[in-house]
Amino acid sequence: MNLNTLTTQVAHLSKAIGYFINNEVNRVSEKDIQEKGLHDLVTYVDKESEKKIIEELSKILPEAGFIAEEEQQLERAERFNWIIDPLDGTTNFVHGVPVYSISIALAEKDEIISGVIYEANRDECFTAWKNGGSYLNGKKIHVSSIDKLDNSLVATGFPYYDYSLLEPYLKLFDDLMKSTQGIRRLGSAAVDLAYVACGRFEIFYEYGLHPWDVAAGTLIVKEAGGKVVDFKGGSDFIFGRQIIACNNLVHDRFLTKLKSFFDAYLS
Repeated sequence: MNLNTLTTQVAHLSKAIGYFINNEVNRVSEKDIQEKGLHDLVTYVDKESEKKIIEELSKILPEAGFIAEEEQQLERAERFNWIIDPLDGTTNFVHGVPVYSISIALAEKDEIISGVIYEANRDECFTAWKNGGSYLNGKKIHVSSIDKLDNSLVATGFPYYDYSLLEPYLKLFDDLMKSTQGIRRLGSAAVDLAYVACGRFEIFYEYGLHPWDVAAGTLIVKEAGGKVVDFKGGSDFIFGRQIIACNNLVHDRFLTKLKSFFDAYLS
């Protein structure tokens, strides 16, 4: 398997899906929006995008299974599985806020070996494959060289259905407002991770996420020279619903800070 070629094919597919999504942005009405969970929205655009993605990925790698947001009953394969978010940032999309993306990763067993994030509004396609580096529209990218928390720009996502860790989350948030250059909440975890990879953010952290939100981005960050861990500093960040992604220079200090707020709640 040529991962470079495969990733390029997925990037072309992602751009085509992004074109479809952008064409629909002014056509979605209130009657098209469904709530599949608490504050968790879905539209026909999500569903149709995922259908198109699955159809095309099945041609690229027929033996692979799927882990997908909207069709969670799809069959998984023993070796290869695609992990798909057809529209990461649906709430932004339905409100006309221009930050949303397509995220597609390929996992071999438990390892992500290819990842693509396409930010449809800025026409920015982030790609990576195992041992191949990370790229933005074909140009190699790297995490930032900022080495102090005080100079770091931080991204996070606000809890919207799982409030079990809200207390330590808010205490850390309060601390970061005072100890960093600022905090941003874009509304698409995939975009947050891509922005860490290309040096726009130094830090991203969030809990309550799903594999399809983060799978592609974790590889893109790591291949760009960054570090990705869960809230305990371990490797359960794809399925463990907790993630920290940083440049390698501020990682240790941020992890120590986060653990000082969260460790009592995670033991």
